[in-house]
Amino acid sequence: MSALGEFRTLSKSRGTRAGDGERRERNRDNKAAALFLAPWVLGLLGITIGPMIASLYLAFTDYNLLQDPQFTGLDNIRRMLSDERLAQSLQVTFVYVLVAVPLQLMVALALALLLDRGVRGLPLYRSVLYLPSLLGASVAIAVLWRLVFGAQGLVNAFLALFGIEGPGWVSDPDTALGTLIILHVWTFGAPMVIFLAGLRQIPRELYEAAATDGASRRRQLFSITLPLLSPIIFFNLVLGLIGSFQSFTQAFIVSGGTGGPSDSTLFFSLYLYQEGFTSFRMGYASALAWLLLLIIGAFTAVNFWASKYWVFYND
Repeated sequence: MSALGEFRTLSKSRGTRAGDGERRERNRDNKAAALFLAPWVLGLLGITIGPMIASLYLAFTDYNLLQDPQFTGLDNIRRMLSDERLAQSLQVTFVYVLVAVPLQLMVALALALLLDRGVRGLPLYRSVLYLPSLLGASVAIAVLWRLVFGAQGLVNAFLALFGIEGPGWVSDPDTALGTLIILHVWTFGAPMVIFLAGLRQIPRELYEAAATDGASRRRQLFSITLPLLSPIIFFNLVLGLIGSFQSFTQAFIVSGGTGGPSDSTLFFSLYLYQEGFTSFRMGYASALAWLLLLIIGAFTAVNFWASKYWVFYND
């Protein structure tokens, strides 16, 4: 064998040993990754995918939790078409989502713009304003809300100082949903913090250049801030819509679990709960759960489709 041949054989041998070492190291990394991912995969299969498949089957059955489910085909779907309380719950939920989410985003953005001006004690203000987001969905705040807006509550006590006799805000069908919308808007902390982080990413040179050209603050807001912040607005909008469609605790506590008065606070999730765990119509409740999933998916899809017309990614 020539010297060149021996060199090639030696290089090939070294390359093979190096390749085996890389493969062994890669296998060790893969095993470690699989070990760390195993709890998440088990949770996904056991807590999410498994119950979803089971609920999809139950959606086509008559099941009361005490007896075996009886397959009924499309009966639950047909029942939805003539269910007046379902129509009422959809109306209440759509009004709540379409009013509360934009209002909350506007309040959060306004406060973020105010805090972005470099006020003193920003971390303190940010923490205080974020606090309602942590407490807003809790049972304690819902109970407090019911007391504040009750017939003898704090709001009416304040109005009485001016000689105004307020109604029982949570017991009046015309105002009950409004109090829940105010509660939702009050939990503006999370989107506000995200807006504030987005505002800090906008290059200051753009504002300086605009000011040099004589652009007013209003023109800078609509020509620089909002376009560059549009991905953050879109992100908060999608999260807000998904979360609002699933709102439950506030309506359950304020209405005492009935959705009253006169079904004026009958959120879709509350009606689903009543059908499943109060009337024990678990099959019909499963069908309602899938309807809610489809509604949220449709709204999210429409938002992603519409985002190409107003979201600016600077690419």
